[in-house]
Amino acid sequence: MISPPEAFCKVIENVGRLPVVSLPLKECLGRVLAGEIRADRDMPPADRSAMDGYAVRAADLALGPVTLRLIGEVAAGSPLRPRIRPGTCVRILTGANVPPGADTVVMIERTSASDETVTFRAAPKPGENILRRAENARKGEVLLPEGTVLSASAIGVAASSGHARLKVHGMPRVAVLCTGAELRDAGDRVGAHQERNSNGPALCAALASWGYRGCRYATLADNLAVQTRRIKMAAARHDVVLVVGGVSVGRYDFVPQAVEAAGGKTLFHGVAMKPGKPILMARFAGGAVLFGLPGNPLSAMVGFHEFVLPALSRMSGVAAEACRAAIYAPLSVDLTHKGGTLRHMLARIRWRQSGAVVEPVKSRSSADLVAGGKADGTIVIPPQPTTLPAGTLVEFRPWKPWP
Repeated sequence: MISPPEAFCKVIENVGRLPVVSLPLKECLGRVLAGEIRADRDMPPADRSAMDGYAVRAADLALGPVTLRLIGEVAAGSPLRPRIRPGTCVRILTGANVPPGADTVVMIERTSASDETVTFRAAPKPGENILRRAENARKGEVLLPEGTVLSASAIGVAASSGHARLKVHGMPRVAVLCTGAELRDAGDRVGAHQERNSNGPALCAALASWGYRGCRYATLADNLAVQTRRIKMAAARHDVVLVVGGVSVGRYDFVPQAVEAAGGKTLFHGVAMKPGKPILMARFAGGAVLFGLPGNPLSAMVGFHEFVLPALSRMSGVAAEACRAAIYAPLSVDLTHKGGTLRHMLARIRWRQSGAVVEPVKSRSSADLVAGGKADGTIVIPPQPTTLPAGTLVEFRPWKPWP
């Protein structure tokens, strides 16, 4: 058995970034940029109005209320640029290029206008309400560095700099295999000796919530030959294989044997943490990695977020130090831990006027799926005996992208 930090290091050491692909901009959300994005021109490319109003010479309005002659209008996208001369002004709309001769834009609310003149009630500050050329970025400046996870706003930056396609890292293909003769699908009739398969749908949903969409799950019998064959097939067709259940030391826990028989090399089996102690990781010669997750729902979900998700992030191009999601927030109540092993305690985020707090969620065991449904993630509690007063900053592992 190894410690959680040792297991995490083995995960990062044994997965690599997937090959770079070129995708249309609309397909790049959540992907990791494989090269930097530079501005293809000054941003903005010219002085532009930040308001609806009038373009003027500030010197014409220096002495208080003044009436100027209106000589035209410039809208966003208009190539017209009537020159502002002493005693004149131009109606201008937000985003329009400031016409030559003007050095200030007066917002429309501070004026009174007729068809031919505009009265300005007060003197503006020179340069007011103008976005200067290259104020945001100069041509050639790096806008998005390599390794950026492409959010909606980052997609907007790429579009604004003329990129219709982007080079990004590939996304891993994931297979989910659930073991257990007792498992039935959600819509099936079940007897008292049977269970509905919750891990398959939950893990596929967790994958989708973090951007790894399109995953399907299958259910395998408690049979060594069957599991060996399916694991071998999955490893040949996918980058990551998740096998749920059958990883402990019970009579029907065939997964460790099946992984070896299918050609996998076990990197670790057993991590000193609760829940999730029996978790297994293996690597195949073709490059695929396999994680054996315990069958209890909370153990599976903790193992997924602690080890599987960092592996997926790393394969997708995320920097090693950024592969594990974590938030630090104050506890809502006092918390005591007797010690013994590192523990993941179910918790949820609660919002107060002072900000977010972390509230523990009581659970009876690692099979308490009902409690898991109330949680937003887990608090990481070190193995040492400890008492944490309310207000203590604790490490919280979110089970969904945050915020």
